[in-house]
Amino acid sequence: MTEPTTADNHVAFARVGSAYYPVLVAVFTALVIISNVAATKGVEFGPIITDGGFIVFPLTYVIGDVLSEVYGFRAARRAILTGFAMNALAALAFWITVYLPAADFYANQEHFANVVGAYTQLIVAGLAGFLVGQTLNAWTMVRIKQRTREKHLWARLIGSTFVGQLGDTLVFCAIAAGAIGITTIGDFLTYAALGWLYKTAVEIVVLPVTYRVIAFIKHREPSYRAYD
Repeated sequence: MTEPTTADNHVAFARVGSAYYPVLVAVFTALVIISNVAATKGVEFGPIITDGGFIVFPLTYVIGDVLSEVYGFRAARRAILTGFAMNALAALAFWITVYLPAADFYANQEHFANVVGAYTQLIVAGLAGFLVGQTLNAWTMVRIKQRTREKHLWARLIGSTFVGQLGDTLVFCAIAAGAIGITTIGDFLTYAALGWLYKTAVEIVVLPVTYRVIAFIKHREPSYRAYD
């Protein structure tokens, strides 16, 4: 996937050498790790089947949208790869901890190993879905911006999330379903469809917050210049 060009379309992006970009990347990375740990537990609300990651994972797309809108595809991709690397490091650290000698008073070795085992499968699912979904999200965001410039931000936010969450959810659910106990086609389809609709709905609900964050950072980024 090639990076959308910006010069010919007069699309403005800020440079990453500011105080805001690393803070956004740090929050983005933390949310990804937290959501993957929480996703080791399957959750059921009547007919609704999901995992614990639903609590904070949609917020990663909010941060991803802010990064793409303000800093561009390349900067957003850098954040995505940082999140990918930190997730992989977390999985490695957890496995090393599993094989460290347990203290005599520690009674949860088996439970910890089971959680880490599920986490590893979810990490593989999460990383695969994360790379696909976030890349599609950032790419779509910038592509739409080339056509709309500074107008119709809502279309960029919703359109990019619609595409990105679809790719992320399909890849993640295909790999992660077994780790949380989903074994039937019906449960899988429910899990995938509801996950996609829920995460897209959260993006729509928090649009006012995303608008304010983007406007705040654009206004305070000295290198950002808008083209109408």
